Amino acid sequence: MINRIIRFFLENKLIALLLFLALAGWGISTAPFDWDIGFLPRNPVPVDAIPDIGDNQQIVFTEWPGRSPQDIEDQITYPLTTELLGIPGVRTIRSNSVFGFSSINIIFDEDIEFYWSRSRILEKLNSLSGGTLPADVQPALGPDATALGQIFWYTLEGYDSDGNPTGGWDPQEFRSIQDFQVRYALNAVEGVSEVASIGGFVKEYQVDIDPVSMREAGVTVTDIANAVRKSNLDIGARTIEMNRVEYMVRGLGYIETLEDLEESVVAVRHNTPIRIRDVARVNLGPAQRRGALDKAGVGATGGVVVARYGENPLIVINNVKEEIERISPGLPSKVLDDGTVSQVKIVPFYDRTGLIYETLGTLEEALTHEILIAIIVVIIMVMHLRTSIVISSLLPLAILMAFIMMKYVGVDANVVALAGIAISIGVVVEMGVILTENMLQHMDEKDPEENLLETIYRATAEVSPAVVTALLTTIVSFLPVFMLEAQEGRLFGPLAWTKTFILLSTLIIVITLLPSFAHWLYSQRISKWKWQLAWNGLMMAGGLVIAIGYVGWAGLVLVALGSSNLAGWYLKNYNPWASWVNNGIILLAVA
Repeated sequence: MINRIIRFFLENKLIALLLFLALAGWGISTAPFDWDIGFLPRNPVPVDAIPDIGDNQQIVFTEWPGRSPQDIEDQITYPLTTELLGIPGVRTIRSNSVFGFSSINIIFDEDIEFYWSRSRILEKLNSLSGGTLPADVQPALGPDATALGQIFWYTLEGYDSDGNPTGGWDPQEFRSIQDFQVRYALNAVEGVSEVASIGGFVKEYQVDIDPVSMREAGVTVTDIANAVRKSNLDIGARTIEMNRVEYMVRGLGYIETLEDLEESVVAVRHNTPIRIRDVARVNLGPAQRRGALDKAGVGATGGVVVARYGENPLIVINNVKEEIERISPGLPSKVLDDGTVSQVKIVPFYDRTGLIYETLGTLEEALTHEILIAIIVVIIMVMHLRTSIVISSLLPLAILMAFIMMKYVGVDANVVALAGIAISIGVVVEMGVILTENMLQHMDEKDPEENLLETIYRATAEVSPAVVTALLTTIVSFLPVFMLEAQEGRLFGPLAWTKTFILLSTLIIVITLLPSFAHWLYSQRISKWKWQLAWNGLMMAGGLVIAIGYVGWAGLVLVALGSSNLAGWYLKNYNPWASWVNNGIILLAVA
């Protein structure tokens, strides 16, 4: 079967060329690097700085304000934990009960799908029997994100038209802008699971009761609380008919000002209404908080953007930045006492793109250097320029094919996964050297009457079983890594996957593309001196243009190659040394 594949591609070089172009284009479109390619649609591999080694878990959060940790444990955490243990695929449950709330971490088996586990938890929470939890308690499922979901933090700050920071805004104003304007906009960004507000003060109505006035009026705290609760309701009163027209009757009761709340009736004593303002003071103030956001030693107000599970963090951050650019002109502004116009700005202070780009940049540079070093090694080992071109041109294709497999197998591009590609470059070079060396050996020993295609076929078929066996043996040797579980599996799994992808790509290339390209390149001969003169003259002229207008050293390399070829054609004593000189020129250029 392998020999039939080799012969098919040798005899159908157009198909081999189309396969090469298709794989190269597909790989470029899925590459994680930030390449701006206008003619190809981009569908990159999800990229992050480090692998997510967190457990496959979901969080159930339940608030019960004012209750002690023991009450939370007895009436919420323990009943919920016992009910949630019955969900399929649950490995363990870890719970925490503190003052006012309960947090339950449900850890599932590794093979349980993320959103399937969420749906099972919701089904269980919705089917709890009556009396399992206190009447006014409602458990909530945490965001659909992982421990590495926090990808972007920002603060709200005031700036003037020149970009200088200004004051004039209090934490309560910033928090209101964050809660009712910025958070809503960023929550709608594709790939965002949640935007959590942090810092500042939540604005609320506050009723400060007066015990003396309450005793004189004969009302209790419960009476005042019920009056506040009932004063903020719309009431329906069915309909009335007037002149054969039916009108809906509504009692409008939502609070809009402090006066609305102050005028609410608590009780009636001797036909005299007792209003809230008679027994308490009503004002606007900040809600009590349990934490704060600190930036450079100063309290700040901002938010945390959490990426949805399975999304590409880099794309999500870029989408968030685009949305920030869109909403920034519409954020509030005010004129300060000194006449300065202060505009609210969204200022990032944690942006993972910096770490992602640094990681990608380091690995992109490392891969580039590895490819160049591999070319140098091939030139030195083979000392055959055409062979070096064949191996070096197919080396980047193996990396691009690995990106394709990463995209559709679901392996994210991170420092560990890309390191697996980096350490596999030598295997690609090794397989290419083995095949091409055998081709050169058969070409030296072949009968002059034998077709070059048959020679290339024999050389490839002779070593292809050994090459396939070597690659498959290396792939099998990584099976123990694939069997790792939990954190170890999530940490080292990406490296094993990407190295396996490189090996599979190499196997495909050496069987299909390398023999075809080698045969085409080895069969190219320019025998007439006119064509030699035209080709090398064009190379030298183009080299001069490139050297003067674009890249100096690249143009000089082309000029040197053209000059060496012409010298080898016209000077018989120099001809045996021409190929060595050309290899030296290419070697120097790559170095």
